Amino acid sequence: MSREFQVTFDAHDPRALSMFWRDVLGYVHPAPPGVELPEGADPLAAWDEFLERIGVPEDQRNTRSALEDPTGEGPRLFFQQVPEGKVAKNRVHLDVRAAPGLQGDERMAALEAECERLVALGATRVRRFEPEPPLEFGTITMTDPEGNEFCLD
Repeated sequence: MSREFQVTFDAHDPRALSMFWRDVLGYVHPAPPGVELPEGADPLAAWDEFLERIGVPEDQRNTRSALEDPTGEGPRLFFQQVPEGKVAKNRVHLDVRAAPGLQGDERMAALEAECERLVALGATRVRRFEPEPPLEFGTITMTDPEGNEFCLD
């Protein structure tokens, strides 16, 4: 039997990091428990109102954030505030599938275009790996705004 899972990120600023990954993946912030959001409503504003209403002190309102795949297919992402900074390479990272099915120059052009978009969102480009058939199709390694590595694949 398979299991559902979520991917958890340690972060200094869970809200900001979740907004970055929301824009990278096309995920959405879920509504607070028991809150029905009208079409076009800002879920982060709804969370601010919800946390204030239940008495969460303002300095504790950015201790966690979450994202969900709007199609329900991908894993939930959870962001939790931690006091320490990142000190070593990730042992687990995300591969963002930006060029599925593409090969060669077409694939690398698609990865470069996505890399430019993500840099504009706050990512940092680290390294490009050229295609080396038959096993390496080419990737770009990047980091998110808090230094977590991920690959454009």
